Amino acid sequence: MRRPAERSASWGERALALLLGGLAGLAWQPTALWQLVFPALAALGWLVLRGEHASADGARAVPLRRGFSLGWIFGLGLGLVSLSWVAVIGWYVVPPLLCLMALWQGLVGLVSVAAARFTRSPLARAALVACGWSLAEFGASRIPFGGFGWMRLGYTQVDSPLAGWLPLLGVGGVSWLVALCSGLLLVLLQPALARAQRLLALGLVMVLLLGGALVGRAIGPGRATGTVNVGMVQGNVDGSAGPEAMGYARSVTQNHVSQTVTLMARARTGIDPVPDFVLWPENSTDIDPTRDAQTRDLVRRASAISALPILVGAVMEGPGADERQTSALWWLADGTTTARYDKRNLVPFGEWIPLRAQLLPVLPVLEQVGAQSVPGTGPGVLDVRLGADGRGRELRIGDIICFELAWDRTVHETVTNGAQLLVVQSNNGTYTGTGQPQQQFAITRARAMELRREIVVSTTNSLSGLVHADGSVSGATREGTAAAQTFTVPTREGRTPAVQTGPAIELVASLAAVALVVLALARAAAGRTRRTG
Repeated sequence: MRRPAERSASWGERALALLLGGLAGLAWQPTALWQLVFPALAALGWLVLRGEHASADGARAVPLRRGFSLGWIFGLGLGLVSLSWVAVIGWYVVPPLLCLMALWQGLVGLVSVAAARFTRSPLARAALVACGWSLAEFGASRIPFGGFGWMRLGYTQVDSPLAGWLPLLGVGGVSWLVALCSGLLLVLLQPALARAQRLLALGLVMVLLLGGALVGRAIGPGRATGTVNVGMVQGNVDGSAGPEAMGYARSVTQNHVSQTVTLMARARTGIDPVPDFVLWPENSTDIDPTRDAQTRDLVRRASAISALPILVGAVMEGPGADERQTSALWWLADGTTTARYDKRNLVPFGEWIPLRAQLLPVLPVLEQVGAQSVPGTGPGVLDVRLGADGRGRELRIGDIICFELAWDRTVHETVTNGAQLLVVQSNNGTYTGTGQPQQQFAITRARAMELRREIVVSTTNSLSGLVHADGSVSGATREGTAAAQTFTVPTREGRTPAVQTGPAIELVASLAAVALVVLALARAAAGRTRRTG
């Protein structure tokens, strides 16, 4: 017989799931309490299977729908705490985004129940539930509309011992380890389990924590082939947080011209080295500099003052009517551009509107997004030459533009295509005063550790600087300020094991979770058939 009280979640359990999600959200920036993710995930596992028992027909009493519903509510709490910055775009964005993204945590809850149905081993369950988290991250990074892979567990661990695994296992592998350690913590906190099982769980946790420290030291940066002086410019923006953050037309470009003057003054007075090139952030020109004469003159002025090439973050018109691209242009002193990279991973409803023809008539507020952005197709590697005239030494720059940091393939293809130097161009002006810039900077640190490469970051108004290969930071700027500084950065070659193993671990774990869910659903359907037959 069914036991409804034990088979469905009470309102108290739902409230607890929401609170646990909020607790997990504190592991992300700006609070960065990375330790909290472990008890939060462990408690979710306990809550989903609370009251578990074997029924007369041998099936597990906890239904799949209980796991899904509690996981989904957990996801809502997670999003409310960690993604509240989305409200800056518009309050109407928050409810659908959180409800949609929480579906992936619902899937984790479903996997938790499925794992309990197939094995009584708490250690095997912990590993299978960790696969569920991998599946959630794999799916969230792709579905819907190209995905929103911002909330990966691995990004919370940049200051934890598990960060040492990043160059070996990648972000996807570390996310799996975070979920596994959470499951092992649940094993440790169950006194009813055999002492040997709890000791084994403790041993595994210790191995993972200590192993992270050892691996982090064993895998060093790639071979240095020289150095390059990168002049980072953060020009600041004139508006406040929100869609109007960039201020009036061309003002952000004028700000970056001014800070380029400051950059060169620091170099010519001996405060900083003389740059080899100048790095401007994403959207440092908010109007296409190849078509707008005033914007073009501003960039030319900066190039003339510096007598150096500038990697300009530009908003470009085209390729079609009412279309645009977010691009990086290698701009020489004579006004010519010799290399270009177009941003590939775009923010849905921020840079482009899915189902535009259908949604615009219904939601005219979406017109604020502006022209439809078109993604680039090639890897973010620019083959350039230094020197004002573009006749100096050759350099391969791997460029990652803002939102792209969250995508493994986009980031990894910079080094697999031979990038010697990595830079990030970003515009965080819309999110001034929120946790978004700090979350993005944590992702940048995770990528530096994963690739064991230095990354120079230039943003319009917050958290620029040099991220070293071990994740440490030099010259970090303050939010809402202008800044300019030159960093001497080694050029490197080679790639870490993480470039291959991280995506592979996530894929294999995701497939295992999918197989588990399919088998659980098939078994549940067969059970219903037997009971009604």
